[in-house]
Amino acid sequence: MHLNLQTFKTRTLSAFIFAAIMLLGLFVNQWTYFLLFAVIHLGCWLEYQKLVALVDTAYKNITPFHKYGVIIMGFGFMLWTLNASFAIGNFNFQVLGMGIVVVFAIVLPITEILFSKKPDPKLVLFSLLGLLYISLSIGLIMDLYETNMLQTLFPKGIIPIFIILCMWVNDTMAYIVGSIIGKTPFSKISPKKTWEGTIGGIILCTVVIGFAMYYFITENYNITVAEVMKTHWFVIAAIAAITGTLGDLIESKLKRLAGVKDSGKVLPGHGGFLDRFDSLLIAVPFVWLYIKLFL
Repeated sequence: MHLNLQTFKTRTLSAFIFAAIMLLGLFVNQWTYFLLFAVIHLGCWLEYQKLVALVDTAYKNITPFHKYGVIIMGFGFMLWTLNASFAIGNFNFQVLGMGIVVVFAIVLPITEILFSKKPDPKLVLFSLLGLLYISLSIGLIMDLYETNMLQTLFPKGIIPIFIILCMWVNDTMAYIVGSIIGKTPFSKISPKKTWEGTIGGIILCTVVIGFAMYYFITENYNITVAEVMKTHWFVIAAIAAITGTLGDLIESKLKRLAGVKDSGKVLPGHGGFLDRFDSLLIAVPFVWLYIKLFL
């Protein structure tokens, strides 16, 4: 296949810019972390609404209050899930967030009934699915910034960074393995994926990330080998890789229904917010559940 040098340069430059923004947001402090995911939340929502409107044209006619109100409601959930790391004096972000969620949960359905030309419960359902798909995951990422007993051992934010690394490693390994030995199509939804690449990506992600965390922790923290050798890191990596693959398929299905190649154009050569974070949105709730149950 002929290499388009200009396309390659564009993709490489946008990838570096994307990586730099992600690293700054994740590592500077809790507020850059919050700002990063607030922007991701907004970007994913706008693209989701665009795709849904292509799937069902009636969604184009939702009121501006519905369109932006549901995004504000999701932002309220983000505030609701903030923990003690996010504090400015005695101001309670959790109470503010809870208030936003409750108010919009009551007002949005009422306004849909009163002000829409043709009230359609299906349109509210689409927005509810968006809250579960996008806002729930981003809210849980906020909660994972400081995770109970883990924070007595490791830096804040290590779990979200760990999940994001799993997504990147899984995607990269799946692409490499699939390119080398991939023969069996994985799904009609995403015809470029193969079973060999998918399984190889999951296995290599689990092994590479699991052992990387093991060596990173033993070298940098005063933790006994017995504590570190627990299988949690390997299990979390496996959960993230498997559910992240599912997230990629879900977004591919949504784009196929909408008849588009990319969810957006925020990153030239790489697509939009949903294209970049589709795996993360599905993986986070499952990782969060495992951590809350077993750590």
